Amino acid sequence: MKIIILGAGEVGFHTAQKLSQEGQDVVLVDHDPEQIKRVADNLDVQVFLGSGTSPRILRDAGIENADLLVAATNSDEVNIIACLLAKNLNRLLFRVARVRNEEYLLDKNLLGDDFVDIDHMINPQSEMVRNIQSLMEIPGASEVIDFAEGRVKLIGFTVVENSPLAGMPMISVGELSQKMLIGAIVRQNQVIIPGGKDTVFAGDMVYVVIRREDLGEIPRLLHLDAGVLRRVIIIGAGQTGISLARLLDHSGITARIIEKDTQKCIQLSEELNHVIVINGDGADRDLLQEENVKDVDFLVALTGDEESNILISLLAKGLGAKKTITRVSKMSYIPLMSAIGIDTVVSPRLSAVRAILQHIRPGKIISVVPLKGERAEAIEAEALETSEIVNTPLSKVKIPKGALVGAILRGEEVIIPRGDSVIKPKDRLVLFALQKVVPKLEKLLTVKLEYF
Repeated sequence: MKIIILGAGEVGFHTAQKLSQEGQDVVLVDHDPEQIKRVADNLDVQVFLGSGTSPRILRDAGIENADLLVAATNSDEVNIIACLLAKNLNRLLFRVARVRNEEYLLDKNLLGDDFVDIDHMINPQSEMVRNIQSLMEIPGASEVIDFAEGRVKLIGFTVVENSPLAGMPMISVGELSQKMLIGAIVRQNQVIIPGGKDTVFAGDMVYVVIRREDLGEIPRLLHLDAGVLRRVIIIGAGQTGISLARLLDHSGITARIIEKDTQKCIQLSEELNHVIVINGDGADRDLLQEENVKDVDFLVALTGDEESNILISLLAKGLGAKKTITRVSKMSYIPLMSAIGIDTVVSPRLSAVRAILQHIRPGKIISVVPLKGERAEAIEAEALETSEIVNTPLSKVKIPKGALVGAILRGEEVIIPRGDSVIKPKDRLVLFALQKVVPKLEKLLTVKLEYF
């Protein structure tokens, strides 16, 4: 697959890095010579210096023969214009654009079939708000990801000492296997796709697949914090903070938003009915104590300064906040957060990268979610009639080592698979795989050799 990426910032760079590691034909375009040099020095991709709004540059980059265009510059307008030009240069091209201004997204016809015809628009802030909302539904989780329109959930959490999973081999999971499947174990930054002989230990981070209807039982089974969400403090009234405040305004949850900018506070107080708006500094220890941060279920640090967000979260934890959610934009920071005591990280750039990666897979791949520094992936895919994975008990399917099937969706039924489970054509699957075995898994999912 030939993929052209516009923009060599954090989103473009990390998307190109991921794709090049998988052997995709990647071309990256940026107008900044320093960014181009950074890419050329670190990635095995072709680079072009110039603007994505230039028809000449797009042609030089190979737009007429490309399969996918990813417009991921820091300018919504550049991304939109590039998609418009690309539409006329290659009618078969699939176009993905990062669009951060919600005004462009409010009118569905504005960027629809009659004008630009962008195939998929990614709004990182909206993705982050949805992620935060999911985390609040399961207070003990550090990551929650939806598959199949929310019917299947992927929950990441750290195993505590008194957890029934601690010290338990996979083969002995017993009652839990009826409700969930452990898809991945993260231990000392190593990702393990578990087999029957692997054992979970206290301190491990595990990813489990569960049905939506079993969600209420999981906290009890796994000894996660199942307390009722009552109080939330939001720090920062940027676009994401305001969106979250609006979401909580009619939720019945006691919520406060703290913002330095007096004018923003005045505007917000006029708009919000139930969320209390406080004009102040979220890094002020005295203010946090006055707002009883020790009684807060979640403190969400969403200012535009990630260093401030980190310090605010650490301060809140020191003052007794049960859990923090911290916005971090620099992707190089993310692997370090758990080591310094940050509970959960949300990132607009990581959200954008994850959303983009959904559209670069062959076959019937529906979505792809990188796990733990992109060393593994959770993949939602449709089983093709021509695939070797169908109509055979899973115990007899040659699934690559380092991959497993986490769930089978057949119509409205969600199946937590066992060895005798049989995948049927048109089933939707949730799979786990180490990054290095993803190409083998993709081949397994596509077509049997006899069909060539």
